[in-house]
Amino acid sequence: MDRTLAADLARLPDLLDATRRAAAEALATLDERAVVPSAPKPRDPEPLPEQGSGTQSALTAFRERWEPRLSASAGPRYLGFVTGGATPAALAGDWLTAAHDQNSNSSMDGAGQDLERETVGWLRELFGLSDAHTGTFVSGATMSNTTGLAIAREWLGERLGVSPAEDGAAALGPVRVLSGAPHSSIAKALSFLGLGRSSLVRVPTLPGREAVDPAALDRALSDTPGPAVVVANAGTVNTVDFDDLPAVAALRRRHDFWLHTDAAFGAFAALSPDHAHLAAGLDASDSVCVDLHKWLNVPYDSAVQFTRRRDLQARVFQNAAAYLGPLGEHPDLVHLTPENSHRLRALAAWFTLRAYGRQGHREIVERNIAGARALGAALEEAPAFSLLAPVRLNVVCFTLADDPDPARLTALREAVSAEVFVTPTVHEGTAGLRAAFSNWRTTQADVRRAARALRTAAREIA
Repeated sequence: MDRTLAADLARLPDLLDATRRAAAEALATLDERAVVPSAPKPRDPEPLPEQGSGTQSALTAFRERWEPRLSASAGPRYLGFVTGGATPAALAGDWLTAAHDQNSNSSMDGAGQDLERETVGWLRELFGLSDAHTGTFVSGATMSNTTGLAIAREWLGERLGVSPAEDGAAALGPVRVLSGAPHSSIAKALSFLGLGRSSLVRVPTLPGREAVDPAALDRALSDTPGPAVVVANAGTVNTVDFDDLPAVAALRRRHDFWLHTDAAFGAFAALSPDHAHLAAGLDASDSVCVDLHKWLNVPYDSAVQFTRRRDLQARVFQNAAAYLGPLGEHPDLVHLTPENSHRLRALAAWFTLRAYGRQGHREIVERNIAGARALGAALEEAPAFSLLAPVRLNVVCFTLADDPDPARLTALREAVSAEVFVTPTVHEGTAGLRAAFSNWRTTQADVRRAARALRTAAREIA
């Protein structure tokens, strides 16, 4: 064994304790650090060491060279994208995931698959899905959408008497995928799956909304020859708008289509009694995307993909090799996703669900919704700002009231980056900013701090 590696093995408990202290210090200072540090001059990459200096030296180098440049994305005022943090239990689960280092794709190796299936069952219950849905963990919403659409592709083949998994996507001929306000990952998935970005048909939305117009979808399906795919949205990125899922599903009485619902973070509305109606009808979907490193507050990367047609899922992703587990009635996970190697992502989710239950995660969701409403109200009262959409759930979409020029919005965003991080957007042709609340640490005090920083910056750039 390499001498340095052997020395680290002998000192492993001490090294893990040093790492624990470094992690604890980083988390303890989240409230004081700049949310996004000012960008320093890029450093030239260091050369690969010929001879290593051990874990303690690497930890010291990381803390000096890289840690000061990292954003406080685990903290309460990182409101860009839709980024959760990691609850204490999720963090513990993630550390143990690395310590046990399981490849949970195979039933020949321990209980990883059983733990994942138990966790998926808890999540299915959390989101109000029936036992008709089976689920698997994937890396994020993009891969969840891609997996769901891959199953939809095979369903199209079943309807047409071909198998894209065997014969290729070209065997389908022209394909149409209809959606009102699809996330950008949908087009990316269609490109990856060989269906092409041009197969995506944008259907008109309701006036002033991002929710699809069911009547327009009905007409579009009438104009689409053969079976189709419909991508419904349960929580759009800009305004957290929800398609009327029961109305969309009802169109299957007249039209033949696969219903995939992108509920990356909108599915969590089901946890709040006051907002559960938004996610009503989710169970009617043929496949569902939910991103867990968003509102479940588990570390990156983690998402879940649900479907009613696990048989088609296995037909797409089956992997034949003597060393892999069986396909069978309950396929090993290796046969259900694009990954042959699959870390035990479910453990962090299992920990946080086991530790805090439905009630604990409901409290996070409702506190985040209250935070978004409070920030929306504060900005609406400030003359410098105007809302681009009502605050429906956990996202505030806003802009400058006068001259919402992208350059001025960039200046505003950069001016507040030490206090609060928001991301740029365009809504109905108007440049704006969006603040997404999904972190378990965020409180009303953080909302007031963010609003104050935004108002001050707006005065300065006026």
